[in-house]
Formats: sequence, C-alpha cells, structure tokens
Amino acid sequence: MSESTTAPNTAVLVSLDFGAPDYAESLEELRLLAESAGVEVLALIEGKRQRPDPATFAGSGKVDEIAARVEELEAPLVIFNHDLSPAQMRNLSAKIQARVIDRTMLILDIFALRAQSHEGKVQVELAQLKYLSTRLAGMNMDMGQQKHAVGARGPGETQLELDRRKLDRRVHLLNERLKQIKRHRQLQRRARNRSDVLSVSIVGYTNAGKSTLFNRMTNAGTYVANQLFATLDTTARKLFLQGDSPCQVVLSDTVGFIRHLPHGLVAAFRSTLEETAQADLLLHVVDVNSPERNDQVAEVNKVLKEVGAEDIPQIVIYNKIDLQGLPPDVRRDEYGNIAAIHLSAKTGAGVDALRDALTEVRDTPTQQKPAEEWHPLNNH
Repeated sequence: MSESTTAPNTAVLVSLDFGAPDYAESLEELRLLAESAGVEVLALIEGKRQRPDPATFAGSGKVDEIAARVEELEAPLVIFNHDLSPAQMRNLSAKIQARVIDRTMLILDIFALRAQSHEGKVQVELAQLKYLSTRLAGMNMDMGQQKHAVGARGPGETQLELDRRKLDRRVHLLNERLKQIKRHRQLQRRARNRSDVLSVSIVGYTNAGKSTLFNRMTNAGTYVANQLFATLDTTARKLFLQGDSPCQVVLSDTVGFIRHLPHGLVAAFRSTLEETAQADLLLHVVDVNSPERNDQVAEVNKVLKEVGAEDIPQIVIYNKIDLQGLPPDVRRDEYGNIAAIHLSAKTGAGVDALRDALTEVRDTPTQQKPAEEWHPLNNH
C-alpha cells in the first residue's frame, strides 16, 4: 500500500441522489470541501434512492459496496455528502470499519482549521460542541488517536468525554464570551456612527472573490486561496475615498456562504453576521462565470434574511470578468441608482468604478434592490 493511502487525511466520498435539482452542484461542492480540508479523495461512490434508510442512510447493499471499497483502498475515513443521525453514524462506522463523518462535520472541521481570531475560535468551538453533544455516545471512540485528522479538529478528546452537565457549562461560557464580544462590537459601531463613517460589508457565496476584492480595495493582505471558506474571521479596514467630497469608509470582509450551511454555524456566527445588518451598504460579490450564480445569490440572500440584513441596500459585484474577457461595466436601475458593477478584483479592471460608486452612495444614499432581482448578464 502506498504512503498516500495510509495517510489519515485520505477518504472515500459518498453521495446519494434523492432527486434534488442541485445534486450535481452539491456533489462538486463536496469535492471542493474535501480539498479545502486537506483531504485526498481516494474514490467517490454514488447511488440513487427515493429516501434515506433509517438505520444506515444508504441501505445495506450500498453500505456493503462502500465497505468493500474502503477495505480495498484501506481508507481510514468516509465522508457522506449528507447530514447523518447519531445512530446512522454509529451503524455505518461499525459496518464499514472506518471513521464516518457527514457534510456538516466536514464544514465544521474546515472552520476549525481556518479560525484565527479569538472570536472565530469561540464561535467554531460553540458550533462544534452543539453539534457533537448529540453524538457523544458514538463518536469519541478514536478521537484520541485521530486528533489531527479531518473531522477531529477543535474541542478534541477531552471535550467529547465531558458529561452533559459539563458540556452545557462550556456552551454557556462560550455564549457569555460571545455576548461580551458583541457588546464590544456595538460600542465600536456606535463610535463609527458618531463619526459619520460609511460602513460597507462584502458578502457573497464562498470562493466568489470577496477577499481578493477586499485586498484590492484596501491593500490589506488578507489570505486568499481558491478554496471554500478561505476567509473565516471578519476583517475590517478603513478606506479613504477622494473626490469632490472625500469620505471615510469602513470596509468589512465576511465569511462566505454555501448551500445547506449548517444551522449551528449560522447561529454561532450570528454576532459576526449581524455586522452586515448594521452596515450602510452591502457589496454582494457574485462569480460571473458560475452557471449556478442565481442559486448562489438566493442562498446568500436567505442567510442575510436570517440575520436581519435583507433590507440593507446592495450593489451586486459581478466578479472575475477577466476569465470571460468581459469589459468593466456599471448598471443602474430605473431610478438612476447603481445596481451592479462588472469588474475583476484580480486585475483591478472596474475597481475604480466601484470606488466612484461608494463615493456616490456616501453623498446620495440609495435604495438598491436585492441581488436576486437583477440579471445584468442576460445581454452578454
């Protein structure tokens, strides 16, 4: 057996088609999630079912197929592209004789890997503990031996062995820390409001190019990679706009969104995401090349609604025009307000138009429509 197949971060992926219209996109995202977690994919096993099997999710025949493939490849990990119940996870691990994690656990693992700030780490641990609290009976068998493996980052063995009471105390403590952070954030926000600073948040689907745009605008040097959730911790920088009426902008880069984002993550990161609800303007970054861009826009707007940011004015930033050779462009609505800008954050083409747009918004507040109401690419 080669060294690559004995590494702890190798896995077999499993994805079942239940007839959902976004199955192909969900499967591609599973590949990207695995890659972002540092997983080498040994094999992909697919199947079709009308409904999940209550005991093993995949059914006995498919589980036998997975077990045979895992034995053949000596794979230490199986990742399901679905949410599994604690009982299903225990049954699958016993039958397959390998560690089994689901899509939510994979996303949590990536968040644990990316979190750098104190706030980010607290939020990730809170989400992990809430998720793992229902799975303590079946998931702490080998965490001690696998603490650096995918799906085992974060709280670790000692946290998983806590009884319910201790676990609840830890969750309470983390919630209190987040409340303190939120109060500090509110004080900062009030200070910005008193100084009449324009607050702008960059939002969008993961890997749409938000951090690249943020760096282009502010020279911040934020980490950028062609990975899902490359940015986790919210970063804010001051931006000074020149012109007839120079103004100061606080520009914030936020975590990206994804289909079926675990509810626990939205809840844990609410204090961070709520920053968007307090912004004066949202720059909703969309990958112009993605065939699923309209669905991705809808997913982002759904999360924005969850955190009370659905009524914040938006300018849609159609990014990565360089990959299609499209020219920079500015689109206005029927009221003359800027609604969409085509640009390339990578090359800088069209970024000056965005700077001008921010100055215009600062001088004359607008009522941009949500991104889902705009389809400015139809003419291309």
